Amino acid sequence: MRAETSKKILRFLILVGVISIAATSPYFLYNLAKFLLKDKKFKYFEEGDEEKIKDAFSYLKRNGLIKIERDEHDIVVIATEKGKRRAEKYKLDDLEITAPKIWDGLWRVVIFDIPDGQRIRRNAFRRKLKELGFYSLQKSVWLHPFECDEEINFLRQFFGLDKNQVEILLVKNIENDIIVKKIKSVYKILNKCQRKNQRGL
Repeated sequence: MRAETSKKILRFLILVGVISIAATSPYFLYNLAKFLLKDKKFKYFEEGDEEKIKDAFSYLKRNGLIKIERDEHDIVVIATEKGKRRAEKYKLDDLEITAPKIWDGLWRVVIFDIPDGQRIRRNAFRRKLKELGFYSLQKSVWLHPFECDEEINFLRQFFGLDKNQVEILLVKNIENDIIVKKIKSVYKILNKCQRKNQRGL
């Protein structure tokens, strides 16, 4: 529970950059909790979650993921470099490709060329493609039916790769229909999308 709460707070900090509250009370953690509960951008918690939020703030500070400092008459909270890296890791773990209501009939082919000197990075990138539902046509050629530019761009950034090392191709037809049908879970979704498309839904 604490880990999930800490994850949400860290994400919020990355989004807004800094949290600042008046340092008029010794109960600043309680005030921080109230701040999050009132902020319209942050809808993860409900009234009564104050203790859970306070505990998460203490955990984040204790583990060096945030800094809580006094700035004249305010208390400010910012994510440390370690905290920013952890937030990126959280984003990587939660990354997913959403299936559209209607499939556009196009395939996304990701081709990558990551040298042997970066084998750990290459294997991690390949493993993440598999987790996202890509199917391997070849070792460095992976296939997915749905829009995934944002997800691939995030993976490039996270693993320190560029567009020369990782390319996305938009393809209408795949010759080997047998290979396409091997994408079992995805292919079921495709069939469903195609039926909806044919009915004009």
